[in-house]
Amino acid sequence: MFDLEEAQLEKHSVTISGHRTSISLERGFWKHLRALAKEQDLSVNELVRQLDEARAGSLSGALRVFVLQSLEKQL
Repeated sequence: MFDLEEAQLEKHSVTISGHRTSISLERGFWKHLRALAKEQDLSVNELVRQLDEARAGSLSGALRVFVLQSLEKQL
């Protein structure tokens, strides 16, 4: 069964290049983002910073696509 609690938005503060910013993502995306950062031996802040530098659109959208693509590679 699906855990719809993971669909709830959560706002987290991160530091990107010395600046604090808040990002709203669903709980499930935060969970996988933390796991992916750990797999790469990075902090969540560092992973977000790298994705921020590479993005073309919104930061939250880039984070969601990164998580989705990472999970697709695992299938």
